Amino acid sequence: MAWKLAADFIVLIHLLWIGLILFGAVVGRRHRWAKWLHVGALGFSLCLQLFHWVCPLTYLEVWLRRQHDPTLTYTGDFLAHYAERLVYLQLSPPVVLGGTVLVIGFSVWAYRR
Repeated sequence: MAWKLAADFIVLIHLLWIGLILFGAVVGRRHRWAKWLHVGALGFSLCLQLFHWVCPLTYLEVWLRRQHDPTLTYTGDFLAHYAERLVYLQLSPPVVLGGTVLVIGFSVWAYRR
């Protein structure tokens, strides 16, 4: 049970990380520390997309789920497993990269204002 709770906690952290990437510019405009955290998160997200890396949080979550029940693991990345299942879409890597670039563009616009 502790393994499952730990894996669920990692999912929560992962969702918060995605929220930081999407909305960090809002907080970053007011707080310098948040701006640099957000810029770093954007850079890391762009690297994940460009180099086809899987987020380390995904590896940790899968490992924790495997410790709880080996049948609960999945392959691929976090977004493909959770978010895409919600909307029943298979997003291609170029679409995900395009979305990442849009978020970065919005953030640059927000910071320059």
